[in-house]
Amino acid sequence: MAVDKKNVFNMSDKTSLIKWYQTELEIKNDSDIQIPISYEEIEAVRKDTKGTVPEDRLIVIARNRKITEYAKELLSAQALLSKSNFNVVANHFLTTSIEESIESVDILLNILALVDRRVGKKRILNMTEKIKLKHPIVQYFYELRRSTL
Repeated sequence: MAVDKKNVFNMSDKTSLIKWYQTELEIKNDSDIQIPISYEEIEAVRKDTKGTVPEDRLIVIARNRKITEYAKELLSAQALLSKSNFNVVANHFLTTSIEESIESVDILLNILALVDRRVGKKRILNMTEKIKLKHPIVQYFYELRRSTL
């Protein structure tokens, strides 16, 4: 994909300007990835540990659990993307609701939804937290779209 005649993303090239992750450890160690932790997630850890873990450790455990889950989703999405056929995904996008495309784990569907004019200013601005959990290329196109508002 090119933006202003600059190739920012090549689905088959792991040296693309957008970072491709190869391991869960890379994702866990990437300081750019910010994973928000909810009260419910902390409470789930408290319940699992039967209340024997200090409060500050509960947060660390909850964050590590969520990062592991996120890493698996991200690696899976990358694998799907490298195997996908653009025309097939584009046709699927055209027959799918915008909401479904935004919520999808398919990176390409996310990008197509973000650049679709049916996604308005209010929706774009309300997606900030959700986008933090998406692949860096999706975040790139989100920021690109936000900068045009």
